[in-house]
Amino acid sequence: MKISWKDSIYLQRETLAVKLREPLAHLAGHCAPAWGNGAALDAILAEHFFSIPHCSYLYCIGTDGVQICNNISQAGIEPGHLGRDRSQRPYMKEAVPNWGFLLSDAYISLNRRRPSLTALQVVSSEAGTLGFLGADFDLRNLPVTAELYEEPGYWRQVKGDPAIRSGVFQQCRVESPMDLNIEQALSILEELLTERGVFQCHVHFSSSQATLWTVDDPFRYRILDAEALNDPDICLLYPPRAYPADAMIPQNDIRRILDTLQILRLTDPTFYLRMATINIFNGMVSVTFSCDGTHYMSHVEFLMKNTAFWF
Repeated sequence: MKISWKDSIYLQRETLAVKLREPLAHLAGHCAPAWGNGAALDAILAEHFFSIPHCSYLYCIGTDGVQICNNISQAGIEPGHLGRDRSQRPYMKEAVPNWGFLLSDAYISLNRRRPSLTALQVVSSEAGTLGFLGADFDLRNLPVTAELYEEPGYWRQVKGDPAIRSGVFQQCRVESPMDLNIEQALSILEELLTERGVFQCHVHFSSSQATLWTVDDPFRYRILDAEALNDPDICLLYPPRAYPADAMIPQNDIRRILDTLQILRLTDPTFYLRMATINIFNGMVSVTFSCDGTHYMSHVEFLMKNTAFWF
């Protein structure tokens, strides 16, 4: 079962919270007797700094969100932060759970403008809550423990520019150079996708170009303009490659997908295809229409939909 990006974030945060909660609770216990003495808190945090894994800064703040000691980093005490008001920072606006530990949502840091997150541990005494022990973390320094999520295979629609949608009935498809030779262009793309190692292509029908990624050089793209898409000799530049065994789109379905794209491009003068993407490894097809709406779906679902669905 594929997990979503939100599920992956939850698993990552859960793992980090398990690593951080106990050492922060232990350090908060050291801070409680010195609460209100900034110099003493500086010394305690500096002594125990390396007990908090992956930490960038440690500090103590009162219940009003005002810092009562300096920042402590790997380099030691960093003066100038005593009295700093953190009450409006994102992590101070989140509710700390009853168990006294909060791992905040990620936010953009003020100084370095980098994705960060903060852990807050309640510091308490017999009299009640004294304040919070804060620990800042740069996301670049945190280990990634969750698996990279996969794109879901279900159909999704993303609405585009409202200005384009509102004027869709005032526009009409203008024949592009690719439209004039669309069968030849799509036959070239079929050859590249099925026999020449291209695993993803973005076809821009209105601007008559295609952007390609190959299995031999997957980190760089190639652009074929209208002239190249009308010249079968372009295939000579892409060496023959066996169709990948782990491709999600069967080789024989590539032609059917391209034929459907041609229909979507030419059938209706008002609602017409502007761009399409095919990726043979994740099995997805995306189509963007003149109303600027984009649809993402599996190739199976795409091939099941007839023109009545679109128009």
